[in-house]
Amino acid sequence: MWGDPFSIIYLIFLSLSVCSVRSDFHASPGRWVEPTQGEPWPMPNRRIIGDGFLLLQPSYFNIETNIICDILEKAKVRYSMIIEEEAKIGRKLILKERNILHQNNQNFIGMLTSLQIHVTGTCEKMPYLYMDEKYELNVTGKIAYLHSPSIWGALRGLETFSQLLVASGSGKKLAVKNQTIHDEPMLPHRGLLLDTSRHFFPVPDILSTLDAMSYNKLNVFHWHIIDDNSFPYESLIYPELSEKGSYHPSMVYSLNDVKMVIEHARLRGIRVMPEFDSPGHVSSWGLSHPELLTTCFDSNGFPDGRLGPINPSNPLIWPFLRNFLTEAMNLFRDQYIHLGGDEVPFDCWGSNPEVLSYMEQHNMGSDFTRLESAYIAELLKIPASRNISSVVWQEVFDNGVELTPDTVVHIWTGLWSDKLSKVTKAGHPALLSACWYLDHVAGGGDWKKYYYCDPMDFEGSEKDKKLMLGGEACMWSEFVDTHNVHPRIWPRASAAAERLWSKNVDNINIASQRLEEHACRMNRRSIPAQPPNGPSFCIV
Repeated sequence: MWGDPFSIIYLIFLSLSVCSVRSDFHASPGRWVEPTQGEPWPMPNRRIIGDGFLLLQPSYFNIETNIICDILEKAKVRYSMIIEEEAKIGRKLILKERNILHQNNQNFIGMLTSLQIHVTGTCEKMPYLYMDEKYELNVTGKIAYLHSPSIWGALRGLETFSQLLVASGSGKKLAVKNQTIHDEPMLPHRGLLLDTSRHFFPVPDILSTLDAMSYNKLNVFHWHIIDDNSFPYESLIYPELSEKGSYHPSMVYSLNDVKMVIEHARLRGIRVMPEFDSPGHVSSWGLSHPELLTTCFDSNGFPDGRLGPINPSNPLIWPFLRNFLTEAMNLFRDQYIHLGGDEVPFDCWGSNPEVLSYMEQHNMGSDFTRLESAYIAELLKIPASRNISSVVWQEVFDNGVELTPDTVVHIWTGLWSDKLSKVTKAGHPALLSACWYLDHVAGGGDWKKYYYCDPMDFEGSEKDKKLMLGGEACMWSEFVDTHNVHPRIWPRASAAAERLWSKNVDNINIASQRLEEHACRMNRRSIPAQPPNGPSFCIV
């Protein structure tokens, strides 16, 4: 998984930007990226901007809802705090004499006193694939209206509303342009993968990541929780897995830790999809359960001290896997589980006499893809027995495993447009990550390479295109830990977030301006996003 890999009206409030950019140090004078003001990210799919603006004073502004729902009640508190913090920036600008907004009767059309949220649906408890995230936002008078069929759309609309606000000249009020927005995502699965095995990330880092995801309207946290390197996930059935497989006793996600992450995500309309990769990437399993893995032999027919993938010839693996995965599925409660299936080292299987004998008995010859296929086919039955669907990395499809129609194929390498065509034509749902590997760093401003990736740019019928569920930006952690993970992810993952949400995206120049504003916005919300376009400053 880790080896490969439009224009809009620019709002002018007659003030300097909260987040300003100077010309590039090595560039000629005049070459600079001017940030936008009050431009949301990702870009809404339909937006009508009127004349004039309204002012909002946080202490006299209310967010109200028509239904009682814990998710919305807590969102009201959260966004009220965000709005108050935005107003504090205005006060700093006055002190720095940076804001020169001139109010007059022609531009100022009134005070905005409340945001009325109207949800026609019920108070759903858990986010899910194909949840309705559509919303309509009307900010044209003293009361703003947010309409949505669901609480999930209300969350997305709340986020957009918060991004429309900019500092006004008074230093105590915020300004928002007169406008109406009709919005919904292009694709239902918009994710971020975080690898917590190669480096361990404390729970506060994960919660901060979830916050940042909500600011970018990403809705799936793909938790690549274990791998070869460490086993930081605590299983109550098999506690020895983390006791012996984690880096350190302090680097383990307890049951309460996982519940905390799931709850934090739920309140932000984010699913938590765990990944337990096998039969490869399981070295850390072997520290407590070596009997589950394949003993590797040298050229002389003797064990060489290494343990390879899970041993498919050992019948004892199946009770273990059923117990372990059932416990995990009960805990995470998502409708999908990622089972991995990538990068299986066949050489160890090929050296083991028991494995070779097993293959001969089952008429597999020397084709190890058939052995892998048999293992994966049996593994898929475990989630299926609980009406949970599986996600697998693309090798499983490439190797001809017979997959159930609901099994999602996750594209991560090769010519991804060709892979998407093949997978969807075969009738399988697909996810894309190949062009959004955040560990592939190409220097400053490399968010553009992610922005150029169009997830719908593949050949296929209308039926095939509907099988494209979305995609994920992937943060593999070989060279990131708690000290650098957040600026490595943000705002680079924001590029993927807009491509997955927006149906008509910006040209790169305007996107650069909007992302400059958005990066500073995340900074003000305690997300240490790196500068996207070069020399700049943010007032936070």
